[in-house]
Amino acid sequence: MDGDRLKVLYLTPEAVPFAKTGGLADVAGALPEALHQMGIDVRLILPCYRAVLEKQHDLERFDSSFWLQLGDAFLETRVLGSRTPQGVPVYFIEREDLFDRPNLYGNNQGDYYDNCERFTFFAHAALQGIQTLSFRPDIIHCHDWQTGLVPALLQGPYRAEDFFSRTRTVFTIHNIGYQGLFPPAKLRITGLPLNRFYHPEGLEYWGNLSLLKSGIVYADALTTVSPTYAKEVQTAEYGRGMEGILRRRRDALHGILNGVDYRIWDPSIDVHLPAHYDITDRSGKAVCKAALLEETGLDRGLIDKPLLAMISRLDNQKGLDLLLAILDQLLVRDTGLIILGSGDPHIQAALEQAVGRFPGRMALRTGFDDPLAHRIMAGADIFLIPSRYEPCGLTQMYALKYGTLPVVRATGGLQDTIASFERVTGRGNGFTFSAYAPDAFFDAILQAISLYGERDHWTGLQSNGMAADFSWARSAEAYLRLYADLLGKPEAG
Repeated sequence: MDGDRLKVLYLTPEAVPFAKTGGLADVAGALPEALHQMGIDVRLILPCYRAVLEKQHDLERFDSSFWLQLGDAFLETRVLGSRTPQGVPVYFIEREDLFDRPNLYGNNQGDYYDNCERFTFFAHAALQGIQTLSFRPDIIHCHDWQTGLVPALLQGPYRAEDFFSRTRTVFTIHNIGYQGLFPPAKLRITGLPLNRFYHPEGLEYWGNLSLLKSGIVYADALTTVSPTYAKEVQTAEYGRGMEGILRRRRDALHGILNGVDYRIWDPSIDVHLPAHYDITDRSGKAVCKAALLEETGLDRGLIDKPLLAMISRLDNQKGLDLLLAILDQLLVRDTGLIILGSGDPHIQAALEQAVGRFPGRMALRTGFDDPLAHRIMAGADIFLIPSRYEPCGLTQMYALKYGTLPVVRATGGLQDTIASFERVTGRGNGFTFSAYAPDAFFDAILQAISLYGERDHWTGLQSNGMAADFSWARSAEAYLRLYADLLGKPEAG
């Protein structure tokens, strides 16, 4: 390290509040701020998307531009600057034809055809741009396939550069289902030598080039976003073909649970709620429930009945097939259900049909509506997360803080955060099921509905959840230990 202060560079394709498509942005926005609070010199770098330009009107333009080779072309770029709300420096790689687009990765027709070129350019520009800014990182922490090329570049064309001679890399897998697959002819664009990097122990993946595999193979350390997911991705059921290389790298693989930003997700201060409440005074939760019933057009008589909710991408990975299989059995009972999400049009159509069959009992809101998500979290009684797999999951941790009891499938981060209620001891913070089957899901919901009528048990279970601490400070401390361990080891290879 230069001096006594640890220097960490976060390379990410998205981060709040600048650009977001999913939970990765929450992690990349909150974790650096937690490290910043601990005195770490941490900085972010991401592409200068249209979403960034639309939100950030005071971007700093540094003096120098520079040129990069991308295949046969030489392209000019520059670095722009800003800061997070907590003062963490953020850099943006500007290249209008690559990043100034309506969406981050693709559109309704699929991924952008040139994503390999876009994120190869980003990788090279980040490594060269940070040199122009004279920020010499001890750790480069890469996130998901869009940054997976960086560890390989540091083992290849950038290896001889003194600037990165002491830099170590960490690569985080947020969801192994997104693998950055491209035809092998694209390798020449990356700047990596074919004979050294394109083979089964390198970037080759069933005849394709995988940027996710690049990060897995060449980073100094690997992390997943929960301890259980780190184990699951080493199995054929969850590894998506990467389980073999992950088993071989198991000594470098660490599962570190994501955290929650309680500045945003806390019912005692949540700006989106009609009333506030906390563990000592929960009267505001009833106010939030009544307001939610009014807002969504649900039967006001549900105020004293279990109100279930789901905020999710409408996709079978999220367990929507299980929900559809039991929907009618559930709604003929004295319950209500509200769903917020978007995704598979066939799933959406099936849910809309159910709304028609159960007017006043079920509501569906599609699209992204963050304020409504907060109001649902506060107004609901039971929160459903029946995922087929879930690397970490954040909504179950939000639900706990809001006194909304989760019903989850015991997989990935859901298994690491939710423990089933034990009637004798009063322990637990929710309800879990193991088998990926409609009956197992339905039985877990029935347990929650049954307990709803037992107010002493119910309020005790709420207290267990609301008292839990999943703050980012805990996760940041785990990452700091990993960084320190890496910097204490001699360079691999």
